[in-house]
Amino acid sequence: MNRPHYWAAACKDLSRSDPVMARLILDYPEAGLRSRGNAFETLLRAIVGQQISVKAADAVWARICSATPVQPENIASMPVEGLRACGLSRMKAEYATDLAAHFVENRIRPRRWARMDDEAIIAELIDVRGIGRWTAEMFLIFHLLRPNVWPVDDLGLLKAIGLHYAGGEKITGSLAKTLGERWQPWRTVATWYLWRSLDPVTVEY
Repeated sequence: MNRPHYWAAACKDLSRSDPVMARLILDYPEAGLRSRGNAFETLLRAIVGQQISVKAADAVWARICSATPVQPENIASMPVEGLRACGLSRMKAEYATDLAAHFVENRIRPRRWARMDDEAIIAELIDVRGIGRWTAEMFLIFHLLRPNVWPVDDLGLLKAIGLHYAGGEKITGSLAKTLGERWQPWRTVATWYLWRSLDPVTVEY
């Protein structure tokens, strides 16, 4: 089981302050979170996987890996038609090129992230074409393992909050933002258990 260093403390605090969260934590003792791959690969895979099935995304990713080492310099230098030949749409190929250019030109500098807060990193990432706030938040959770991310645009999170805290009623992102204050500074962990309550299969990003 892989967990960030803060996980046990977060579970203890959440369980003490919230009976519903305490039950969810007990229900899913196997929950964990680990970072995989490097920043560029993780973000490029997020672009590749947009609006297609996991199987299709895996096939496209395999073709990209066969065509070139997946490094910013290589992707930046590939023509759009070369990326399209791997299975990307023209728009996704342009997104991939823009992402690579951000890394090559040091507009994205992962070494600075340890000194940056979440919102500053989100602002840096959404400057890339094809990366919106939700994708940036998923990156903060699953790659950087930030402890207090609260993705209020995530439909699964909203559904779980409504199920457990609003009698099954549909809730809005703005209400979720207010409700999320109770789980500071461990909103990533609360999000994880709320997701698990809908789908017990562990997600890896």
